[in-house]
Amino acid sequence: MAFWFILPATIGLLVFMIWPTLRGIYLSFTSFNLLTPPVFTGFDNYIRLVQDPQFWNSLWVTVQYVLVNISVQIIVALVIAVLMQRLTRSTLLRGIVLTPYLVSNVVVALVFLWILDTNYGIFNKMLAFVGIENISFWSDERYAIITVALVNVWRHVGYTALLLFAGLQSIPGTMYEASKMDGAGEVRTFFGITLPLLRPILALVLIMTVIGSFQVFDTVSVATRGGPANSTNVLQLYIFNTAFGDFDFGYASALSVALLLLLMIVTVIQYRMTRAGQTDLD
Repeated sequence: MAFWFILPATIGLLVFMIWPTLRGIYLSFTSFNLLTPPVFTGFDNYIRLVQDPQFWNSLWVTVQYVLVNISVQIIVALVIAVLMQRLTRSTLLRGIVLTPYLVSNVVVALVFLWILDTNYGIFNKMLAFVGIENISFWSDERYAIITVALVNVWRHVGYTALLLFAGLQSIPGTMYEASKMDGAGEVRTFFGITLPLLRPILALVLIMTVIGSFQVFDTVSVATRGGPANSTNVLQLYIFNTAFGDFDFGYASALSVALLLLLMIVTVIQYRMTRAGQTDLD
C-alpha cells in the first residue's frame, strides 16, 4: 500500500527532477543548439566558463543579491516572529503576514516597478514631498540589485517569519520562566535562550533561503532584464539568456551544473557551521 502511495511522487521526481538533472549534466559536455544533435566536446564548456568574465560578473552580482536578501530577510523575519510570539498569536495576523507570499513574483515585480518608477512612482512622489530628489531605483547601478533584493524580501519575509514562529513554539515556556526568576531582561533572554534554542530551525531557514536566493530570476527578468550595465544580470538570468537567447544549450547546461555544485558546497558548509542537525534542548 505504501508503494502505491509514494509511486506518483516518485515518478514526478524521476521525470521532472532526476532525469532533467542527468540530461543537463550530459549536455554540459556537448555543443548543442536544439537544431542539431549534441556533439561531445569534453570539458570545453567548463574551460570557457572559467575564462568567461560575464559568468564571474553574474556570480558576483548574485552573491551581492544573496547577501542583502539574506541579511535583511532573516533579521526582519526574526523580529516579526518574536513579536508575534510575545505579543499576539492571532491567526488573522499570521494570515496578514503571509499575504505577500501568496502573490506571484511577476505580479510583485510589476507592482514595485510602478511604485518605484523614477518619474511617476508613488514612492518617489513621497520623497519629493519631503524634499528628497527622485531616486532611480531600477536604472541606477548603485541601487538596482539592492532594490531587487528588498522587493523579494517584502514578498518572502512573512513566510520566513512563520517558519521561525513555528520554531519558537518548540521552546519550552519553563525556560522563559526560569529566565524571569533569574532577573534576565528581554535582550538577555533573547540572546541567551531564544536564539540558541532556535538555532536548528534558523539554520534550516537560512539554508532554504540561500538556495532560493541563488535562484532568483522572475523579479530581475521583469523589472530590470539584467540592467543597467549588467548590474542585475544574476546567474539564473545569464543561464536563461545563454540557452534561449543564444541557443547555446551546451554552455548553458555547464553554467547550470556550476550553479548546482556551488549550491551543494554552500549548503554543506552552512549545515556544518550552523550544526543544523543538533539541538541545545537535549
